[in-house]
Amino acid sequence: MKRNLLGLLGWGALVFAAAGIGAWASIDAGNFYLGLVRPAWAPPATWFGPVWTILYIMMALAAWLVWRPGGFWGAPVSLGLFVLQLAFNAAWSWLFFVRHWGALAFLDILVLWVLIAVTAALFWRRRPLAGALLLPYLGWVSFALALSRAVWRLNPALLGGGV
Repeated sequence: MKRNLLGLLGWGALVFAAAGIGAWASIDAGNFYLGLVRPAWAPPATWFGPVWTILYIMMALAAWLVWRPGGFWGAPVSLGLFVLQLAFNAAWSWLFFVRHWGALAFLDILVLWVLIAVTAALFWRRRPLAGALLLPYLGWVSFALALSRAVWRLNPALLGGGV
């Protein structure tokens, strides 16, 4: 019981550390985001915090479910990819909101999408519930991928040229 609780807390801490790194980059993002030309289908900026909070909780639970039977070394590829995708997740905010590098932010989120898809598939094979918990994340990042590209293309002077 103690091991499981510590594992859950550990995965939660790791996920929310990545979230914190991304949030740190987004401290002044509100004004920047509101100043960008956005497509008509872009959600209000107030949606992002609550949606991401729910997704991060689901991500931590998914990783914990895969970790529980054998620890990290029981599923090193699955959990390693999970950790790697967290790095890409956190990096996007820095690339987009701090550096204003639209092309690299788009490339980052594209790689992130692939990493999430592969991780979800690997998690599903180990624990279907763990894979299912990553599907809303994959869906949101799919939407964010399209939004990131659209915003980058609509704001070439602020985010670099479009492709």
